[in-house]
Amino acid sequence: MRKVAHYAVLGLALSAGVAWSGVALAQQIVVKFSHVVAPDTPKGKAADKFKELGEKYTNGKVKIEVYPNSQLYKDKEELEALQLGSVQLLAPSLAKFGPLGAREFEAFDIPYIFPDKAALQKVVNGPVGKSLLSKLDSKGIAGLAYWDNGFKIMTSNKPMKTPDDMLGMKLRIQSSKVLEAQMKALGAVPQVMAFSEVYQALQTGVVDGTENTPSNTYTQKVHEVQAHGTITNHGYIGYAVIANKKFWDGLPADVRAGLDKAMAEATVYANDIAQKENDDAMEAMKKSGKIKFHTPTDAERAQWMKALKPVQQEMASRVGKDLIEQINKETGAK
Repeated sequence: MRKVAHYAVLGLALSAGVAWSGVALAQQIVVKFSHVVAPDTPKGKAADKFKELGEKYTNGKVKIEVYPNSQLYKDKEELEALQLGSVQLLAPSLAKFGPLGAREFEAFDIPYIFPDKAALQKVVNGPVGKSLLSKLDSKGIAGLAYWDNGFKIMTSNKPMKTPDDMLGMKLRIQSSKVLEAQMKALGAVPQVMAFSEVYQALQTGVVDGTENTPSNTYTQKVHEVQAHGTITNHGYIGYAVIANKKFWDGLPADVRAGLDKAMAEATVYANDIAQKENDDAMEAMKKSGKIKFHTPTDAERAQWMKALKPVQQEMASRVGKDLIEQINKETGAK
């Protein structure tokens, strides 16, 4: 909280300065972009791409400072920091908006709701995706774009071929009621924990395992402290790039146009590299010899899907039955 308050004064002052209409800014606008993952992940690389393009397209009027690996804020702190104006840009995972009061975003956490990437892109680029971003306006947040990461795998120190193998295991999750319900449906014990604390918690046995995309698993060296992984592809991790709304809306028109262009191109870049980054991460983890992966058979996959199917109905009252039906209609799910 002290750190949030410390930066708030600077952030609010900047926001106020930008908002003065008709007054030319004599000095460079500084945009702080904070995120919690490593620079060599899809999100980390996309943030750096946005910095490169944003500074280029604003002709040096904007300086974009990227802070990866929770250097400024951890998971639970970053949204408050954005609302206070301590940072101007974030790219939190979609699960983070539930505690903020935008529970609809937790629909992205529902296991097996997206059969593949094509179905996912249809949802985020269509009316559902646009409607969800607009819900952030009332929180003082401008929703700018969706950045892809990928589908999740499970890791632990014992084989996990079927849901029965998950019974009693303590698994780290992001703060999400849907993810809590998911783990309970598998018979596991969900443990909410900041991303930056996961490696040590796995190393010391505070938790038995976790779920994440291959790129996040690899770059956080989770494979070095977990003996087994299962390629369940059970859930999705994506990000919403968001800005402090007062700051973003108050930017001079030419600066805003340049940053909008940079964001559009960085988004294409992010979504293009995500699959390759995950594929490369899987290959690197396999070659390390430190973790053994299991790909479920069709029969085993059916067991995972059957065990997790009730989560969709259970969470309908939380994220919205109509929203789930809209997503299922978009993806062609029965």
